[in-house]
Amino acid sequence: MAEKTKTNKEDFIPLTVEFSGGLEMLFSNQKKHDVSIPARDESGNSSNIAFLVRYLCDNLMKDPKKEFFIQDNTVRPGILVLINDADWQLEGEDEYEVKKGDNILFVSTLHGG
Repeated sequence: MAEKTKTNKEDFIPLTVEFSGGLEMLFSNQKKHDVSIPARDESGNSSNIAFLVRYLCDNLMKDPKKEFFIQDNTVRPGILVLINDADWQLEGEDEYEVKKGDNILFVSTLHGG
């Protein structure tokens, strides 16, 4: 059987990412983004919120001020993260493995979020 070299749909996870409370300004002033991220991170592990945050910074964030979104390789304090309308602390925070159709909302509470 020939080795698989093409990328399949299964190699990506489609999900919705939303920004509010001023964070949308870092992402082209767009509140809602439908994205497809790789199903595996750089180490071959299942993609989680930590990978999603890195992916967003590298591929979606247009503003160079990444420090308004991340600090110490995770979402900075003062940003509420909701995974399918549940606080990410209830879901394992940045270790939560993203799933097809997830809705991830980032809200800055420092700017009236």
